[in-house]
Amino acid sequence: MNTSLIILTGSLLATAPVGLGAQVRTFYVDSACGDDAQDGLKPYTAWRSLAKVNRAPLAPGDRVLFRRSQSWRGQLVRQSGAAGAVITYGAYGEGDKPVLLGSVAADRAADWQPAGAGLWATMPLRFEPVSVHADSQQGRWTIHQEAGASCTLTSDRDGTDGTTVLRLTCRSPGTRANHIQLSVPGLTTREGEYYLFTFQARATLPFTPASVALMKNGPPWTAYAAPETALPAIGTNWASHTIRFFAHQSATDVRLTVFLGGALPADTTLLVRPERLTKAWCNQAIPLSADVGNVIFDHGKTTGVKKWTEGELRRDGDYFYDALSWQVKLRSEQHPATRHQSIELALRKHIIDQGGRGYVTYENLDLRYGAAHGIGGGNTHHITVRACDLSYIGGGHQLTRPEGTPVRFGNGIEFWSSARDCLVEDCRLWEIYDAALTNQGDGTNVQENITYRRNVIWNSEYSFEYWNRGPASLTRNIVFEHNTCADAGYGWGHRQRPDPNGRHLMFYDNGAVTTNVVIRYNVFCHAADSLLRLHGRDWTVALTMDYNCWFQSRGAVLLWDRETVGADAFAVFMHPRGLDIHSKLADPKFVDAARRDYRLAPDSPARALAGQGKSAGALPDGSLKQTPGKPTPL
Repeated sequence: MNTSLIILTGSLLATAPVGLGAQVRTFYVDSACGDDAQDGLKPYTAWRSLAKVNRAPLAPGDRVLFRRSQSWRGQLVRQSGAAGAVITYGAYGEGDKPVLLGSVAADRAADWQPAGAGLWATMPLRFEPVSVHADSQQGRWTIHQEAGASCTLTSDRDGTDGTTVLRLTCRSPGTRANHIQLSVPGLTTREGEYYLFTFQARATLPFTPASVALMKNGPPWTAYAAPETALPAIGTNWASHTIRFFAHQSATDVRLTVFLGGALPADTTLLVRPERLTKAWCNQAIPLSADVGNVIFDHGKTTGVKKWTEGELRRDGDYFYDALSWQVKLRSEQHPATRHQSIELALRKHIIDQGGRGYVTYENLDLRYGAAHGIGGGNTHHITVRACDLSYIGGGHQLTRPEGTPVRFGNGIEFWSSARDCLVEDCRLWEIYDAALTNQGDGTNVQENITYRRNVIWNSEYSFEYWNRGPASLTRNIVFEHNTCADAGYGWGHRQRPDPNGRHLMFYDNGAVTTNVVIRYNVFCHAADSLLRLHGRDWTVALTMDYNCWFQSRGAVLLWDRETVGADAFAVFMHPRGLDIHSKLADPKFVDAARRDYRLAPDSPARALAGQGKSAGALPDGSLKQTPGKPTPL
């Protein structure tokens, strides 16, 4: 199969011009001088906020350009383009790349308070009612049932205080949450505000509602606000409950819906005394509502060390995220804001969540300080990431295993399950907790036609990771070429991992039908554990690997299942398997690796290897078009 043709086709599909007759709009975003009330169509009528970008009704072919040398905090909610009409998120103006931050700044003196000897904590979470938004006692409550669910709703007056009590008698709850819905219309939401819904309830049998939402009062059934607190367990005695919501969209056609289907036991009577929906004030300017997976001091000079209980905060820089109070507690010899000029608390959210989207291009953006993925999401297609920087990504709490072991995660750019026709080129990625670049999946899915080329990666646990589980899944046409990868496992996360595993190429746990995985014309230099790990299948059938420059001054070059292979035995081991026939084990001779200048010196042995790939569009030395360097401080 002609892999060069595959690469070219994927690139053209992702960047093809808009068809004739289509109206292309360019929107500008300026965090210093913009105004969300403007039309955004000129630099002097630019929008200001990321929230405005996220809610804008973009059309295929539109472009959203962020002004260079400026920054925004939060998550970019991307939209899909169409074949021949991609939506582009990029940059305009002069200066450094625009920065999208997945973190909360905590560098003011007021951001920290003493929490014991040598301990400091961010401000404790506090919500205070501001005004009654709606009197739920006066609302018109109704019941909706479908799919065979059966219940009745009546309204009674409490004889002691005259308040309204809703009586819902369930005969059959159905199987899904939407099969029984108790709701009240006539509400409104305002983007960025908090709401507290207070009520009393009891039931003849205990249960927990399936879901609660502030949502659109009609199709399409959009959620305007989701609960930020755990759903209450309704017992057999009267008890008071409060559910907190955060509105991510302003709307005037809102209803409060309690989803009871599949949760309310059959032959149960539920009594609810609704009280009020209250607008609330939060004392945290940007609440730490998600796990803080990393603390970055002074733009990366040092990072915090995540612990799981306050009692483990023994060394300077140890920190603990308290999910109940939304606080970070930190061990520090002195006031953190006095000691550090910059403190970034990285939140467990993708900086760009591209799940379910297609025909999108991201270019010339700088993504920093996120504790999930920099760019991540499943079921994607025709995604191009070009000339972007991603740094200090990952470390968030993903899950806790049954035996109680917490697991952290976070990749630079991830294509999760059912990804196709995607391209990552000319990017720089460093200080990534897991993999800088990866396509991976679980269950039945297809990953195909994904190309990674001319990227520079350093200080990440893995430079490139691939796995796909399930014999019914399919992986084909994955190309990793002309990339420069240095110092795998030497990043901030390696020393904190329970499973330190620093490698440039990490292939394991792969049960999918896999064909035409191509690794060629790359430089792989230094890794904490080994340059390469192959596991989980006979890779001689699935893998084409050649014209690479490998260099490990000491330690293992390859781990194949449990067999360790050093530099002296690498060729003897690989060549009979048809791998790395023309590759070299030699120092690639970077221009100045200490200053992160990974261009190849004139006498680099990797130059001749990279030159073999000119037909695939590589530069002569396989390095970036831009000069690598350190990120610009905010």
